Amino acid sequence: MKRVRTYYDLNGRGHSLSGLGAEELRLLNDLVRKAEARPDSGAYANYWLARVHNFYTARGLSRPQIVKTIPFLVGADQEGRLMLAAGEAAFGDYRDDLLELIQTRFKNRKQFCKATGISEDMLSHVLNGRKHLAIDTLSRALEKIDYQLQIVPVRNKAS
Repeated sequence: MKRVRTYYDLNGRGHSLSGLGAEELRLLNDLVRKAEARPDSGAYANYWLARVHNFYTARGLSRPQIVKTIPFLVGADQEGRLMLAAGEAAFGDYRDDLLELIQTRFKNRKQFCKATGISEDMLSHVLNGRKHLAIDTLSRALEKIDYQLQIVPVRNKAS
């Protein structure tokens, strides 16, 4: 039985590596090793983007297909880690996830508010950093649209 390995990104999301072939695993390991050497984030971005692009275009994948691959997601995550370590970026909070949910699942904020029961005024305050939603309030609102809060472990490396 093959051992399932998982890469955990900065948001605690697991990406299974079990479906990757040997060449893809070598690519992924190369990206992680390069990032662990702590290069400048810009230099790393140039490196990993070129490596992943060349690897997959040689195999006939289009850009929309490439950006969905595990090595692409890992390269982007490793770049983000380097940026955080260098103070070039800050880690987001639940508001970033909430805004992404609104933008990807709903036509507009009003539609989101109607579906969740959160007032438009409150949502505006929350997204602009002036107020927070209580955990129980956010949890109940998310349940109405088939989402939930989750506590995830902090992971720094592929496991």
